[in-house]
Amino acid sequence: MSALYNRDILSLAVATAEYPPIPAARHHASARAPLCGSAIIVDIDSDADGRVARVGLHVEACALGQASAALLARHAPGRAIVDLRTARDGIAAWFAGEGDCPDWPGFDLLAPARDYPARHGAILLPFDAALVALEGVGAAA
Repeated sequence: MSALYNRDILSLAVATAEYPPIPAARHHASARAPLCGSAIIVDIDSDADGRVARVGLHVEACALGQASAALLARHAPGRAIVDLRTARDGIAAWFAGEGDCPDWPGFDLLAPARDYPARHGAILLPFDAALVALEGVGAAA
């Protein structure tokens, strides 16, 4: 096993099972990463203030995409859409070499993936889908 797929990442990958789909959730989106073919369906319930209450997932992605989805689901509750947008933009900037590791709990575990651009889409996918779900603009590309 390479450093890219280490024990911490694999533990996070299986943690997506802790966030089963929520058919009755208020917000839903599906997204696919065109480069690698990863796919995700995100279900999000929000409170009266628009903050994330809970997240459900159906993920068909590599271990890195699954790990990213687990980190999203684990740490999104209580956050507003602006927090998710800031995290997503921070991840993308970090991948582009413009800034430090994103300010999202546990994301430092995905640091080995920074040197693998083919995996970036899978890692961004959960955040992209969550934003689409909360913004209500249809399915992500």
